[in-house]
Amino acid sequence: MTNYDVVIIGAGPGGLGLAYPLKQAGLNIAVVEENLWGGTCPNRGCDPKKVLLSAVEARMHSKYLVNNGIKAAPEIDWTALMQFEKTFTAPVSKSSRLGLSNADIDTISGHAEFIDSNTLKVDDKIIHSEKFVIATGQRPGRLMAVKNQELMLTSTDFLKMDQLPDEIAFIGGGYIAFELAMIAAAAGAKVHIIHHNDRPLKDFPKEYVDALLKQMEAENIQIHLNTDIKEIKKETNRFILDDESGFTLKVDRAFVTAGRKPNDDTLNLEKIGVQTDRGGIVVNDHLETTIKGIFAMGDVISKSHPKLTPVSGFEAQYLAKLLNNQTAEAIDYPAIPTVVYGMPKLAQTGVKLQEALEHEDQYQIQTNETTDWFTYRRLGEPQAKVSVVRERKTNKIVGAVTMSSEAEHLINDFATVINHGGSASEINNQIWAYPTEASDLEYM
Repeated sequence: MTNYDVVIIGAGPGGLGLAYPLKQAGLNIAVVEENLWGGTCPNRGCDPKKVLLSAVEARMHSKYLVNNGIKAAPEIDWTALMQFEKTFTAPVSKSSRLGLSNADIDTISGHAEFIDSNTLKVDDKIIHSEKFVIATGQRPGRLMAVKNQELMLTSTDFLKMDQLPDEIAFIGGGYIAFELAMIAAAAGAKVHIIHHNDRPLKDFPKEYVDALLKQMEAENIQIHLNTDIKEIKKETNRFILDDESGFTLKVDRAFVTAGRKPNDDTLNLEKIGVQTDRGGIVVNDHLETTIKGIFAMGDVISKSHPKLTPVSGFEAQYLAKLLNNQTAEAIDYPAIPTVVYGMPKLAQTGVKLQEALEHEDQYQIQTNETTDWFTYRRLGEPQAKVSVVRERKTNKIVGAVTMSSEAEHLINDFATVINHGGSASEINNQIWAYPTEASDLEYM
């Protein structure tokens, strides 16, 4: 039996971000990984998606300026784009594991299961540790109620397709569906998004989602709301989607994009008393599970905060201090920006518009239609808008939501302002590069 001070289960951004500082503190560390080293984000998630989006951005920026200096928008070569994507993803797993080994951190490949609160079995190897950190992330969800659901592919399959099908359906109305739909449509596919109710992207304000849908429909993306698929059937080389209420659709490929499932169900957690719920592993405000000495972080935990790679990194930094006795304080999350990547992008941070509307005695909302502002007009944006939430008592900025092709940059500026106090002076005392999205802040 091998003994460690801390064993980290999962070698994604969170697990890697925790392993190095613990090792530097002199602890004996091991990292266990069952699948690809480096985790979902760089292998089959946000990084390869953003590589594909680079071509979409180039095409759409050009399309916006046709007849205003650009003669024609470029076409996307999907096969070449996927080859470009692989230059980013192919080296990740090997280099991630090699980096750990070079730092003298033990790496163990295999499936992990707890025997007791201090003992882990990884395939045929038994390891013992004073503390464990579970950072196993999530995997694509499935629609088990759909007959023949195994015929549907997942986002992982989409991000490694060498050929783009002519017609595609995404079943589900969350981030993943919208992002992949915008990529596929810009690359020339006929695209459908099918959602079971009338509120896709329900975490975002409806007025912004409706505006985004309008732009997507203009780009050959058909949105089918209040449509609950019950069965998928294969017919030769195509697939038929049926809601058993009169809706049928024949496509070349169908992808399930109805959320993700925490990887907490194969670790034998129930045997040792670690509590889980539908959202994942239950932790306290120190990221400790219901069993002393077993911690969890990242997308596998049940939390109200967004399940994003930077959040996992933030939690890793916190646990590095906690497990090294450099803090005893509870974790304190800052305002977290979230983005639906596409063209346009939809982003928000801090207090949400819905919460502000429900507490009008505490908050006020200012909405700016910015399409004709210089920043967006020069790009030929079809529509751009920003809403800012302020506290009535202090007039401090506490939340924001924005939609444009530049939304990811602006929302980071807002998050920085909020996390540094949110006062107007915080903005006005800066000299921003001009003209940029940031230099527009003082007018919002």
